[in-house]
Amino acid sequence: MDVTEIVFEAVAEGLRFPEGPVAMDDGSVLVVEIDRGTLSRVRPDGAVEVVAHCGGGPNGAAIGPDGEIWITNNGGCFEFVDLGGMLIPGPVPDTYEGGSIQRVDLATGEVSTVYTECDGRPLRAPNDLVMDGHGGFWFTDHGLRLERASDRTGVYYARCDGSAVTEVVFPLDAPNGIGLAPAGDRLYVAETHTGRLWAWNVTEPGVASGAGLMPPHGELLYAAPGEDLFDSLAVDSQGNVCVATIRTGGISVVAPTGGAADFVAVDDLITTNICFGGPDMRTAWVTASSTGRLLRCTWPVPGLGLAYSRQSGSQ
Repeated sequence: MDVTEIVFEAVAEGLRFPEGPVAMDDGSVLVVEIDRGTLSRVRPDGAVEVVAHCGGGPNGAAIGPDGEIWITNNGGCFEFVDLGGMLIPGPVPDTYEGGSIQRVDLATGEVSTVYTECDGRPLRAPNDLVMDGHGGFWFTDHGLRLERASDRTGVYYARCDGSAVTEVVFPLDAPNGIGLAPAGDRLYVAETHTGRLWAWNVTEPGVASGAGLMPPHGELLYAAPGEDLFDSLAVDSQGNVCVATIRTGGISVVAPTGGAADFVAVDDLITTNICFGGPDMRTAWVTASSTGRLLRCTWPVPGLGLAYSRQSGSQ
């Protein structure tokens, strides 16, 4: 894939650590602002308006089968620090309130909490999610990193009717971005601190298996070079996994078969998310989180239309 001609433009600025972009069919983009605790809408002219006050730390967003927005809320697990104009996620504050899965009514802004635990264990810091088109969704729990301890967390599958949530993959080290292959038969998960991208085969809704010999029994597709970290991800129509990359700052594009990645540089060390939209699904939206910007560019290939996405290329 030729990434040499990609040029970004800033559509919105002044956002408080934006993540979880969702492209809408009216040209607007929904984002969560983690430090602000909101689901916000960025209009095509860059105007920003608050859709809902989620509280805690809304971290990821997706459109569900009911047309409402589903949120992974990390419970406010970061104390944000301003370092010379760059907003950086820091330690867990005393105000941390526990993680949850929320649902937002776009028409009213009403926020309801759907899940707070699984099998009696509280959700720690849900991070990202992807709908599967079968009435459910996969999500990651990033967990907490304390001064001398770190959670062991994993990947979950939940029903959109609120009836059940199941832990499917355990353990992982700070699982973050999550996505599905075009056919829905492969699940991709990026670990933040190891900079690893894993894959599992999805045999039916909520069931995944891998080829690894040791836990988490997944297939290691790619490991980031140097000290790079991985954040959220999106999949394009050719099955490439586009992973937001921290420290070098940009998007690592990994083929579905794994191996060396193309890299698209972004002028923010904490590049956290990418999503696709537009009539031809070639508009890529990227969150440059530490500098509080939503960026836009034309991507070399169309993105994958997500389940329930309000885009012309949706499934």
